[in-house]
Amino acid sequence: MRTIKIIIMGIIFLQLGGISLAADSARVIVKENAIREQCRFFSPVKAKIRLNDLLTITGKSGDWYKASFKGINGCVHKSAIEQKSFKLGSLAGSKGRTASKDEVSLAGKGFNPQVEASYKGSHPEADFRAVDTIEGFKVSSESLGEFLKNGGLNEQ
Repeated sequence: MRTIKIIIMGIIFLQLGGISLAADSARVIVKENAIREQCRFFSPVKAKIRLNDLLTITGKSGDWYKASFKGINGCVHKSAIEQKSFKLGSLAGSKGRTASKDEVSLAGKGFNPQVEASYKGSHPEADFRAVDTIEGFKVSSESLGEFLKNGGLNEQ
């Protein structure tokens, strides 16, 4: 009887130990983001992450997760990895339903080239040049940091 108790205690101990050592994982739900040195928006970027990349979550600090990606450790904001749910159809008084994580992820991607081409074809009056120009803008972390500094803005 004593041996059985020891075995059961050992199994429980191993299971609890495994739970505490296990790290969570999360998928990136935005088109592009970054693993940062510190848990601040304008902290230097250590690695770029993209839609559907799998991160290992090692901790949490406020709205930031401590994460690891391809051996690089740093911080990622919750908005880049947390799944959100939205009520669909609630405005017209219809029965609301929640968007699936795949629907939210696809919505974050925007139009794909085929859908965009189809929409442009059926709406020739629409002018997308301004949108295309804005999508082409890239701002480096250095330029953004300089802008914040020169404007006396808070980095947090």
